[in-house]
Amino acid sequence: MQQQWTDLFGRMNENLARSMEQSMEAQAAFAESWADAMEDSMPSEDAMTEGFEGMAGAYDVWMDAAEQLFERTADAAEGEDVELGEMRDIWLQSANEAFKKVMSTSAFAAGNGQLFETLMEMQEQTREASTEALAQMGVATTEEMDEVAERLVELERRQHGIEKKLDRILAAVEE
Repeated sequence: MQQQWTDLFGRMNENLARSMEQSMEAQAAFAESWADAMEDSMPSEDAMTEGFEGMAGAYDVWMDAAEQLFERTADAAEGEDVELGEMRDIWLQSANEAFKKVMSTSAFAAGNGQLFETLMEMQEQTREASTEALAQMGVATTEEMDEVAERLVELERRQHGIEKKLDRILAAVEE
């Protein structure tokens, strides 16, 4: 029985340590990507202050989660039945709450706006480069295919009109 408890407690400690490490890595990656997004477009001082407050709030949430996990681990060590799923849920709920605190700031919105604008510019540049490459290879571009399709629709419309006129002429000749 003691060995089972030791094994269970050991696995819980390993899982807790791994979860905390993954959480810290996720926090660092999130903060780094947020800082990178903000680098190209510095928002106003108020927006930056709000952004830092959001980050501080997220940090508080993570620290509260770590404290809850420590307490639940201590409860398990004292013999209380603590499920691993409960610990996972603490991290997941904390992650959601922390991200909400950061993502609801105007600084985050400004950074995302700049990121979206950059992505749209990259998409346009890629489209232009693709069009140019296709033209150099002699492959029809989207614009050329659209033009051909429009002409084809116009030809079908005209053909339909001519067929109607021919039907009327044939009907008149047969009478």
